[in-house]
Amino acid sequence: MAKVKINELVLRDAHQSLIATRMTLDEMLPILSTMDEVGYNAVEMWGGATFDTCLRFLDEDPWERLRRIKKEMPHTKMQMLFRGQNMLGYRHYADDVVEYFVQKIVANGIDIMRIFDALNDPRNLEASIKAAKKEGAHVQAAISYTISPVHDNEYFANYAKELEGMGADSICIKDMAGLLTPYACYDLVKKLKETVSIPVDIHSHYTSGLASMSILEGVEAGADIIDTVISPLAMGTSHMATESLVAALQGTEYDTGLDLHKLNEVREYFATLRQKYVDNGRLSHKVLGVDANTLLYQVPGGMLSNLLSQLKEAGKEDLLDDVLAEVPRVRKDAGYPPLVTPTSQIVGTQAVLNVINGERYRMVTKEFKGLVRGEYGKTPAPIDPEFRKSIIGDEEPITCRPADLLEPEMDKLREECRQYAKSDEDVLSYAQFPQVATKFFEKRRDRELGIDAEHADKNSKTLHI
Repeated sequence: MAKVKINELVLRDAHQSLIATRMTLDEMLPILSTMDEVGYNAVEMWGGATFDTCLRFLDEDPWERLRRIKKEMPHTKMQMLFRGQNMLGYRHYADDVVEYFVQKIVANGIDIMRIFDALNDPRNLEASIKAAKKEGAHVQAAISYTISPVHDNEYFANYAKELEGMGADSICIKDMAGLLTPYACYDLVKKLKETVSIPVDIHSHYTSGLASMSILEGVEAGADIIDTVISPLAMGTSHMATESLVAALQGTEYDTGLDLHKLNEVREYFATLRQKYVDNGRLSHKVLGVDANTLLYQVPGGMLSNLLSQLKEAGKEDLLDDVLAEVPRVRKDAGYPPLVTPTSQIVGTQAVLNVINGERYRMVTKEFKGLVRGEYGKTPAPIDPEFRKSIIGDEEPITCRPADLLEPEMDKLREECRQYAKSDEDVLSYAQFPQVATKFFEKRRDRELGIDAEHADKNSKTLHI
C-alpha cells in the first residue's frame, strides 16, 4: 500500500465552513512559505465561495489571490473547487464561458480542478472536464455523496466509472454533510477501488462527529488521498485535523510521511488567527460542536443555518423541527437531489415555505420549479409526472443537457463590462457575479483615480512654485 496523501483545506473549505469564507489574503501570506515545505499532495485555496466573497466582502481580486498564493508556494499543487456547468456562480453558463474560464484558471496557477455537479449529472461536467484536460490540469471528478433509496454503492461506482471514462484523473467522495459512517465509508471506498483504476480521495465534513472514524476505515479500504484541515480550524462543520491523521498513520503502511514538527509551525500560526476570529465574533462556538441532527435529516451545517435565518425573518423559529421533517419529503418529491449548493438552498427554501404556509406547494419558488422542470439537469430518481405537472403546469420538461439550450455568451459579456474590465479575468469575474463585480470594479477605479488626483495635485504645486 502506498503512503496516504494529504490535501490541506485550511485556505478554502475550513474558513468557508467556519467563518463564512472571510479569511483574507493578508492573513494567509505570512504562513504560505512554511506550508510550502510540508509536502502536501495539494493545498485547496480557491473556488467554492472564495471567489464571490473576495469580490463581495473582502474587496480583493480573486485572480490576484490565486497568483500570489501560487508564487509563495511554488512546490505545492494548487487545488480548487469548481461547480461544473455553474463554474463558481449559481446558474448554468454557456460552454464558451466555461471553456474560457477553465483556460484562465489554469493559466493563473491552478493545478487540480475538483469538479462536481449537485445532481451527479455527468452531462453537467462534460464541458469543464474536456476544457481542463485540454489545458493540462489534473481533473478530480467528485461524487456528491448522499443517502437515499436510489443512492447505493452500485450507483456511486457506476457514476465513478463514467467519470473515469470522461477523463477524470482521480475521484473524490464529496461528503458535504458528514453522512459517511465508518463501515459505509469502508464499503464505498472498497467498491470504488474495485471499479476504477484512478486514485480515490475522501472529503468528509466533521459536522456529525463521524469523519475521523470514517476516514480511518476509508484508509484501510484503500483510499489514496484524504482531505484534512490544520487543527485550529478543524472539527465542527469543518474537517478532521491534519495532525491527528498524520499521527494516527505514523509507523504504519499508510504513513503520510509528513513531519508533525513542521505541521506544528503551521498550527501555531493558525492558532493565533483562530483566536482573532473568536475575539472579533467571527468564529462562533455553534459551528465548532457536533450536530448529530445531520444524520437524521441529512441537512449540511450551512443549510441548517440558512433554514434558521429564514424562519427567524418570518418570526417562526419554533417551526424548525417541522421544517427539518419536511426537508426529506420535499427532497423525495424532487427526485432525491444531494443537498449541496445550489440544491440545498432550493429544497430548504421550499420546505420552509411549505411549513410556514400550512399547505404544501401552495407557493413554489422559481428555483424549485426549475429543479423539477430539469433546468439543473437530471435528478437521481425520476420525478413523478403528476407531481411535475402540479409544479410546472403546461411547461415542457427539459430532458437534454441544460447547457445545450444556451447561446454562446462571451462576446455579450465582454461588451457589457467593457467600461470596467482591464483584463480577460475581469470579464470572467463579471460573468460569475455581474452586480458584485461591477461594484468591485467601480471601487478599484475610484481608488486609482484617487491616487492619480493626488499625483496631479502634487505636480500642480511643483509647477506653481
